[in-house]
Amino acid sequence: MLNKAPRLKSTIKTKAKGNINVRPASEAMIELLTLLFLNSLAEEAKAKAFEEKSATIRAQHVRAVSKVGLCSQHCINNTII
Repeated sequence: MLNKAPRLKSTIKTKAKGNINVRPASEAMIELLTLLFLNSLAEEAKAKAFEEKSATIRAQHVRAVSKVGLCSQHCINNTII
């Protein structure tokens, strides 16, 4: 398995809005949550590709799954608040 965490850490820091100081424990938690999200997104895209009887996971599968996942998560967050 490839070690992608260091590159992910720098990406998170460069994409962060503003100049925020994040403690190491929080930074590790952000990395783990991001990896968990990417893993679940990959699993859902794999299932979507299997539904469409496709041998490869294409960008359209990931887009379809991310739209459904992010929209449902956004709606849930709005109803809780």
